[in-house]
Amino acid sequence: MDEKIEKLTQELLAKNPQMSVGRAQVWVELLWSDFESTAAKAGYDYRGAEYTENLVRQLIASYGDKLHAFAGRNPKYIHLLDASDDMVQ
Repeated sequence: MDEKIEKLTQELLAKNPQMSVGRAQVWVELLWSDFESTAAKAGYDYRGAEYTENLVRQLIASYGDKLHAFAGRNPKYIHLLDASDDMVQ
């Protein structure tokens, strides 16, 4: 799974060059875990890592260039902006 996270992190960095590598990886891991935990809480059967990877890839394609702005407006994700020194200026 580490290879999938790394690959998705690189895709996010290509979509949003304002992010550092560490911040992009945090976002990918957050999107991944949020999807899997939400689906599990809703009672859906586990569809596998490939399904989750494809979903995260779609989110990156649609919203990857806006993730840093979204976090600033959503208290659940505000901690992702705490270390502004790791953002590319």
